[in-house]
Amino acid sequence: VELAKAWRSEKYLRRLEATMIVADANQSLELTGNGDVLEPQPSSGGDILGIGSGGNYAVAAARALIDRPDTEAEEIVRDAMKIASDLCVYTNHDYIVEIITIQGKGGLSTTTTNEGKPEEGVQMIANAV
Repeated sequence: VELAKAWRSEKYLRRLEATMIVADANQSLELTGNGDVLEPQPSSGGDILGIGSGGNYAVAAARALIDRPDTEAEEIVRDAMKIASDLCVYTNHDYIVEIITIQGKGGLSTTTTNEGKPEEGVQMIANAV
């Protein structure tokens, strides 16, 4: 929330039309360029957020895939991004998956991967390149 306030009050950032996803071990939020803080729609598998031109396609695909048994988070993210890339003319198949892992009391680490299984990740992020 403090980041959203700073974004709204900063002279140069005030006119920036951008969206950002922020997350910690317990919650994921979307920050808009207007300073709005948005919570994700509730889903059975946890927080699912998407931004950018293909974000809504990726979120819809991830929601459909989240209940598949024996499916890792990374596989869901990759499949959702592939579906979004196929549907949205502004989204391509070049993306990077970042795995955010909780370490101890609230510490986070990230791992960038393009293949293989992740460690016990709590958040999966796909960045379109």
